[in-house]
This record gives sequence, C-alpha cells and structure tokens, in this order.
Amino acid sequence: MTTLQLKNHQIWQDLTEILENLDTNSLVQKHLEQCFYTINGYWDEQDEYYDSIRLPHTIEAELVSSFVGVTQDNRFLKLKFSLIGTDFGTDCINPAAAAIYAAYDDKSYPFGYPTIQNIGELVLIYNENLEFVDENWLLDIDSPLLDKRQFTNT
Repeated sequence: MTTLQLKNHQIWQDLTEILENLDTNSLVQKHLEQCFYTINGYWDEQDEYYDSIRLPHTIEAELVSSFVGVTQDNRFLKLKFSLIGTDFGTDCINPAAAAIYAAYDDKSYPFGYPTIQNIGELVLIYNENLEFVDENWLLDIDSPLLDKRQFTNT
C-alpha cells in the first residue's frame, strides 16, 4: 500500500494560487446585484418566515473562508462571506442616499459617524466551471439595517 503525504503536496500550492487569483469580491457583488439585494423566502433560526428581506445597498462582503469540495461526481467551490452593513442614520436602503454618503471619502460625515454592523453571512457555491450552484444566507434578523416583510394569513 502506498502512502500519500499531502502536507507539502503541490495540490495545496495549486489551490492557493487559484483562490488568490479568483476575484471573490466581484462574484459576491454580482450575486447581490442579480438578486437585487433581496432575499425571497427566508426562514430564521426561530422558524419565523419572511417573504422578503432587502439588504442595504451599502453592504460590504468580506471573504472569511473558502472550501474546495470533491465528491465522486462533482467538484465545487464554497465561498463564505461576512456581510457588513453601514448605517448612516438615514434610510440606507435608498441607493441614492447611500451614494451621497459614500461620497464623503474624508470621513467627515455631516450627520454624525456611521454605524458599522455585521448583518450576517452568505455562502456561495460554484461548480468547477465557476457557474453558480447554490446560496445559503444566515442573517441577524434583528438588525435595523434589514428591511423585512412578513405576511401573515388572517
């Protein structure tokens, strides 16, 4: 029986190179834009159902982990992002208002300093051709930065 040592194997260098050359920021921004910053049909951890949740357009996504998976039939890439929202003390859902406040590069905000808050996580899964396969959201449903819509049957 042959023993394979993976600790210093070329595969780790190859995977690291792939992940370093992958523009994960553009992948997550493209995904947020394609879903119009809206999640439709979300169940939270308390089994509460939300018909839709709109994310602030000022959201930033930071890659926190990446995972390459191999099954008997498939190879995939799983990217986990931390979602950070910024509250400027106004309606941050409005893209026009967000653009005005984003223009203050010198950090001298006219209405006080913004609040930065982690609003959840997003996991994106892509196949070996870098085609989108699935998403998984875990949101801080109590965040005031989320515009939540719940409809009840009465």
